This record gives sequence, C-alpha cells and structure tokens, in this order.
Amino acid sequence: MPVPNYQTARLVVGRIFCSLLWLQAAAVPAAQTDTAQAHTTQTEPTLAPAVAEPAALVYPFLDTANSRWFYFSSAARPFGMVSLFPDTALNGEWGSGYRYDESTVKGFNHIHEWQLAGLSLMPVSDRRPLSAQQVDYASAFSHDNEIVRPGYHQLHLKRYGIGVELTATSRVGFSRYQYQPGQPQQLLLQLGGVQGPSRLGHAEVWQIDQHHLAGFITNQGTERRVKPVKVYFHLAFSTPVQQLDAWRADQQFANVNGISGDDAGLRVSFNSSDRQVSVKAGFSYVSADNAKLNLQSELAGWDFAKTSADAYAQWNQALARVRITGGSLTQQRRFYTDLWHALQGRRLVSDVNGQYMDLSGQSAKVRQLPLNAQGQPRFAMHNSDSFWGAQWTIATLWPLVYPQAATALGESLIQYGRDFGLIPRGPSGGQDTLVMPGVPMTPFLVSLAQKGLLQTPASELLPMLQKNHSAAGLMAKAGYEHYSANGGGLGYYLERGYVPYPLPETESNYGSHRRGGGQTLEYAYQDFALAQLAKKAGDQNVATKFLQRSQNWRNLYDTKTGFIRPKEINGNWRTPFDPLEYEAGFIESNAAQATWFVPHDIDGLADVMGGKTALVNRLEQAFQQAAKQDFTAGTAHAQEGHPEYRRTPINYGNQPSIQTAFIFAAAGAPEKTQFWSRRISDTVYSHLTPQRGYNGDEDQGLMGSLAVLLKLGLFQLSGGLEADPVYQLGSPLFDEACLQLSAERRFCIKTLNNGADRPYISQIKLNGQLLNRTHLLHSEIMAGGVLELQMSAEPAAQQPSQ
Repeated sequence: MPVPNYQTARLVVGRIFCSLLWLQAAAVPAAQTDTAQAHTTQTEPTLAPAVAEPAALVYPFLDTANSRWFYFSSAARPFGMVSLFPDTALNGEWGSGYRYDESTVKGFNHIHEWQLAGLSLMPVSDRRPLSAQQVDYASAFSHDNEIVRPGYHQLHLKRYGIGVELTATSRVGFSRYQYQPGQPQQLLLQLGGVQGPSRLGHAEVWQIDQHHLAGFITNQGTERRVKPVKVYFHLAFSTPVQQLDAWRADQQFANVNGISGDDAGLRVSFNSSDRQVSVKAGFSYVSADNAKLNLQSELAGWDFAKTSADAYAQWNQALARVRITGGSLTQQRRFYTDLWHALQGRRLVSDVNGQYMDLSGQSAKVRQLPLNAQGQPRFAMHNSDSFWGAQWTIATLWPLVYPQAATALGESLIQYGRDFGLIPRGPSGGQDTLVMPGVPMTPFLVSLAQKGLLQTPASELLPMLQKNHSAAGLMAKAGYEHYSANGGGLGYYLERGYVPYPLPETESNYGSHRRGGGQTLEYAYQDFALAQLAKKAGDQNVATKFLQRSQNWRNLYDTKTGFIRPKEINGNWRTPFDPLEYEAGFIESNAAQATWFVPHDIDGLADVMGGKTALVNRLEQAFQQAAKQDFTAGTAHAQEGHPEYRRTPINYGNQPSIQTAFIFAAAGAPEKTQFWSRRISDTVYSHLTPQRGYNGDEDQGLMGSLAVLLKLGLFQLSGGLEADPVYQLGSPLFDEACLQLSAERRFCIKTLNNGADRPYISQIKLNGQLLNRTHLLHSEIMAGGVLELQMSAEPAAQQPSQ
C-alpha cells in the first residue's frame, strides 16, 4: 500500500492542530506520533510532556485479544453509524469482530453495533471459480505492517497481495484497495451467513449504473433484538464495474445485474488501469435512497487522504477536550485510549434528514426527528447497549466534557419513549432489546435533568419514567423478557418490599438476570432517582411514594450475617447462604459485592451495619481481600464466572461494585477513598497490551469512562441525582487535567507533589480558597476555575470533612 498517502494525511492533520488552543508544550516528537502502531508497550520511567495531539497517543489494540463485536474501532467517527474494520472472527457476538490473536481477515464489515451487523466487503484476487471463492476467501495478515489510528486502518492481505486502507465519515465507509499487477481485481459482497451477533437473512442488491450499486441486508431476529432489521446501503466505485457475478446458497449466476434471497452474495470485478479501486458505502436504516443521501451529503468527493485526516482531526478535537500534563508516556497513552473508548458505541441510527425507523409496533414506521430553525435535526437517534452502571461512568463524564452527546442520547431515549410507549433499556435498530434488568435509564435521565442537559422538561419526563416503574413498564420485565412481564418480580417488590429468589417457574421461566436480590437493590436505587425527578417537577406525592420504595433494600439486609441476602418466595432467607457464591440471587456479582449497592443511602447502610466506623472497617477488609486478586474476577469478562476468580468481595472488572472505593468518603473516611481509588487505577486500568485492558466487561464506553474518572479523581456516588449533583474527590493521576466545559470555560485539576507513593490529599483549594470538604458541586465545576490539591505520602492528620 502506498505510504505517501498516509504521510500526506498526517501532514494535513499536523497543520490543523498546530493552531489548537491550549498547547502547553511542544508537540510530541515525531518518533512518538506513530506509537499507535506498536502492539506492546514498555513503562517509561520519565515524565511525559504536555500532550499536543491526544489522538496520536490512542492505543487501538488495547484488550483486543478479548474483543467482542462492537468493542474495537478504527475507521469510524465519534458515535458514527459506520464503524468499519477487519473481522478476524465472525461466529457469535462475544468472540467476534476484531480479535487480535486471530490470524486471518474474513471481511470488512461496516456496521459493528449493539445487536447489528452491516455490509461486509472482502477484496479478493484469484482465478478460481466463484463457487470456490464464496466459501474460501479469508486471507492471512500480519500485525507487523498494520497501521491503526482513530479514523484509519491499513493492512495487507497476504493471500492476494492486496493493500487495504479504510476510513469513514459518520454514515459512510470509505475503502481503498491496491491490487497486484496483472491480477484480477475483485470484491465480494457478503450478504448472508453469520456476522457477529446476527444471522443475515433476505438480502437484495441491484446495479444502478457502472459506478453504483444499492441494496439491503437483513439482520434476523435474536434473543435480544427479536425483530429483523434491514440495513440499506448505496455503493459508489471509483472505477467502472466490469462484471457482476452472484450466488445464492450453492447456486452461481454469471454476468448479472443484481441478486436477491437468503445466503446470497455478489462478486464485483474491475479493471482499473492504476490497480487501485476505491469504494464509498453510504448506510441507512430507513431506505436505499436515504443511504444515497447520506453518502452525497457527507462524502461527495474521492479525496481519501483528506477524509482520513478529517476523521483523525475530529477524534483529536474530541479527545483534546481533556488536556493532561505529567505522568509517564504510558499513562498518558492509556488515559487517551480510555477516553477514546468512552466515545465508542451507542451509534447513530438516524439519517442526515432526521429520519429513522420505528419497529416497536406491528408494522415498521419511518419517523421524523424535530427540526430546528435551520431545518436540521435537533438531536440524533442512537442505538445503545444497557445503561446498567452508566450512573457511575458516562452519566458523569459526558455531561462534563461532551454535554451535546449527553443531551442527544438522553433526548434519543425520550423520543423512543414517545414512539414505543415506553422509554427503552437498550434500543437497537428501532426496537428495544430489553437488555439487563430494571430501568437503569431512569438515573441516567434524571442526572441529565438535574444538570440542565435535557430539552424535555421534568414535568413531561416524570410520567414517562413513572410508567416504567409500574406493572405496565419495564421494571416488570426481566432481561430480554419480550413476551411476558413476570420475570421482573415487580408485584412481589410492591407487595412485600423485595423480589424473591428464585421466582416460581410457573410465573417466570425465561428471560435473563432473574436474580431477586440484585433486582431489589436496583429497583430501590432507581426509585430514589425517580423521587428526585418528582421533586424537581414539583410533585411531592410522587416523590414521597418513591422515596418510601427506595428503602426496600433494607428488607434484604440480614443482620445475622451482615450481608444483603436473598429471600425466597415464602419470606425465608435463602439457605444455604455463601456471600461469595457467584450469581446466587445477584446479577453478575455475589452478595459480598452487592451489599454495597446502596449508593443513595450510605448513611442507612452504615446504620444497619452498626455505624460508619463498622462500615469503613468492613469495606477496608473487603478491599484488602480483593487486592489479592488485583480487584477483579480474572482478566477478561469470560473468566468472571470461573471458580478460581469469582470468589472476590469486590470486582472492578464489571459494573455492580465499581462505586465501592468512594463509599469510604461518604462514610467519613476520604483518605481511604484516595488510597484505594489510586490503587485500582494503577492496578486495573494501567495495562497497554492486546491481552489486558479492562480486566472484564467494557460495555460501549462504560469502563473506559470509569478509568478516565478515576484518573481525574472525580466520581458521583449517587450517579449525580442531587439537585446540585455531588462529585466525590479521589486521587488524580496527573499533575494537571483541564476539562474544556465550553468554548469559554474550562476547569483544571492541579496536583502538587503528586507521585505513585503520594495518593493522599492533604489540602484542597478551589479558585485559591481553602475548601474544608472532599466533594465538589456540579455548579462549582461548571463555573470553571482551578481545583488545587496538595498530595502527600501519608493521610492528613485532619482530613477535610465529607
């Protein structure tokens, strides 16, 4: 693949970002700007300079040996519909997509999203018959000559000698293939088979002219996304199509103008004089015409270098909203890789004209987003995996530095609620997947409302959310419970104040996460969130009702064992009881971890435990025990249930207990929050290799966001539900981190005498004034200014109060 194009793109980007505001030091040396190509890393003992180009420090291969369908990203824009990259594994959602240790490329899919796949293209070059090519087309490749950076991917297909380059706009994938002299120039369109989470069904493709094809593929229903979803495409080629050949199952069709059916595909042949073929692929969930509109609107020309440079520039601009100084180069690289992951997933499903699909009813409907005075959509519609744990991750990070994204996602959920009749848990392609239990979108939306980031007023949002907390809403349904409303155990929760475990099989025999202890805890927290919205809306009766429900967690606290403990249908404690038994009444956790899931009532939890001192001592013991296993249940999500890993009282590889380090501060021991949060940051979220990264389950930016927040030293234990949301202070990693709040304002966190052995805060100043507390208010941060923290190797004799 010609290198000069890549160098040109880098020069363009370099010129763009020489003018960036905030440059606090010279640019990263040229030898360091290609570090994203390196697939292993070494710890640098010296401090790194201030970062000039954050995107150059992103390490895209992080944890990709444990990748899943939507985890990796290269040729994509922030939240873009298209996420184009090579698939090295295809069969199944959890072990598919770009898996670092797999040695062959099996196609380049354009849609890698929650429960959705898109069009897979595979360049080939040989003279075998189509019947052989359609079943045997994969090619080996080497990481040695692979280049990946935000918005760009380059590799070489060894089998065919084809160089491949990929980039993208938000809704358009842009591929460039360099074929060998004298060899066939062919491209396979894979329209059927299994692509990650989906088995592809009926597909159609038709030729418009010598330079254009259009069509659609169908993602068949899954356990999670039960209805089929069509993904439409419009393809444009830089060189004329010489011939189309097709297949359907074991039949082949020569010299055609299209194909339709199941298990179908198409081979496109070219004869480019310079051996280079470029392909633009526009996408839409609405129609092929909209796919064409998206392509024409976002990528009218054929300048690959400029498109790649623009993609890189957009990522760099997004990542530069947080500027860090200090730490080692490895720590800086890991930080921006975490921030990059925080902006992955939850991708666009609406088109440039604001149209999107609604598949919630008996028939599909094309919907139109509200437009502003300029005729542009007021926000975009998004797919989304669960918001389970989002109250401690994206719900904190996005409102600070990506408020427009937070607003768009929040309003997207509300718009779905208007369409569907219920605000969804995890929308995918115009329908709800019902992923995970309860209503985790309630605290997410309430936090946005408290921060003034929703266009929808609280009085309008309240009844929509309240419905979801009733028998007519999603709280009554277990995970993926599409055809009944028993698995949520809501009737028991309302009548008895807890969800039994197990539920009777006659009432609930399918659906996931039917774990009564965990459901009870989550419902109580979510009820508390709804009560805060009711207060904001001025409805005291609703607020009182749900505040009372939020105390239901107490019904499962067993004073004899000192743990939250499941109760059976007859009201008896579940016996035998082992607090370290995995998923015995709790969701992806155990009783020891779940006992700390009372983020809205730490005072109440301390009270039942015998006081704050007793709580702090118990939590300290849990951390000391968890430290023996590096605070996780193994090093990958697939290991979490293994007997040798699962018996841990705290697991920072999954969402249920990621708030625990900040409970210390709420209980009056902020020095322990500072110590343990730094230990977790250094232990769990410090690796920079394909084999290690999040040591568990990175769900579309949740763990990336958590890692960023730990390193900034900011955390919202309640999920930001207060009228003026509260941020507990942890132990910041860097000498300085500045958050760009708006075009005019930024908030900087400065540490003095910081170091690996100095995790404690001995003095706090906010805008030059001493602060005698270890938390900040949202209003204080959003006003801008400087937080100055004096760090120490020992806890302060008199810690600031919480």
